[in-house]
Amino acid sequence: MSATPPVPPKVKQQNSIKQQRAAERERKLAEFRKREAKAKRNRRIAIWSAVVGGVAVIGIIVTAIVLTPQPVSYGAGGDGTKIEGVETFDNGAGHVEGVVDYAQTPPAGGEHNQVWLNCGVYEQPVPNENAVHSLEHGAIWVTYDPELPAAELEALKAYLPSTYVVLSPFEGLPSPIVLSGWNSQLALDSADDERIQAFFEEYWKSQNVPEPGALCTGAYDAPGKVS
Repeated sequence: MSATPPVPPKVKQQNSIKQQRAAERERKLAEFRKREAKAKRNRRIAIWSAVVGGVAVIGIIVTAIVLTPQPVSYGAGGDGTKIEGVETFDNGAGHVEGVVDYAQTPPAGGEHNQVWLNCGVYEQPVPNENAVHSLEHGAIWVTYDPELPAAELEALKAYLPSTYVVLSPFEGLPSPIVLSGWNSQLALDSADDERIQAFFEEYWKSQNVPEPGALCTGAYDAPGKVS
């Protein structure tokens, strides 16, 4: 048996170069796969972080909506339901200048300024003559004693619709809280009185006013308006 012929040095060198190149390709391929795996992992983390963050934001928004008091909704005008304690009057109407001496405290109709009071929440007393004009348009004027406890005031605000209502303090009220519509009025001792909602249901945006449907915005903002 003949011996295996020796490999020429040149061939040995070529084989060594091929092996080195193959090893280098394997090394680069391994590094590439490692980078791809890391990038894929980072993308998954980013996606899940975005999802979790989005869910958290939605949760915050939903919580804010749920916990934020929403305006109460009432039907415009009533059906003539009688409410215990409501007084009705026969005040006339008409535009005048200057101060008016009203028959009721607070006023529930009568002559008034030609500029109506913009509906909203006021932290200071508002001019009677402008507020009465808002009553003429179907708004409800909710007045309260300036000494009314803060908790009572917050409870009172919970009954307010989003429009056609004026809330303001009033000196010299006959009771802690008085609700006034055009020629109608209800005196209350507490903000938890169930007749508050009944009054709004019956007299809010009533058609039995001199100017039903007229605006309650776009006129006069008295000092102390907060919303």
